[in-house]
Amino acid sequence: MTLAPGLRATVSIVVGDADTAAEVGSGEVPVLATPRLLALAEAATVRALRDRLAPGQTSVGTRVELHHRAASPVGAPVEVTAELTEVDGRRLVFAVTARQRDRLVADGTVERFVVDTERFLAKLRD
Repeated sequence: MTLAPGLRATVSIVVGDADTAAEVGSGEVPVLATPRLLALAEAATVRALRDRLAPGQTSVGTRVELHHRAASPVGAPVEVTAELTEVDGRRLVFAVTARQRDRLVADGTVERFVVDTERFLAKLRD
């Protein structure tokens, strides 16, 4: 595994009815739900690591700090970018930002750990 700060990836969506706070149960308004935004941030970190880990390895999310700063209505395009900022052994820290065109929607950090997939899953069976 050779990972270095600067590794990045982006995921984009157009906010749909299924992405809203009213739909996912995190609020009552038809805007992008914070839990959905968090899922997009994690998806961007996973995409950044795609094809970068050794065979048999994956990463798991362990910590998130997300500041949801602005509402995005149904129909709004939202782009979420994750950039690897810190590598500390198996611990990876990503800076994440979400934008609706030029407007900052959210920012924060996502921490992931690189694990051996089989060993990780075996612990769940014990």
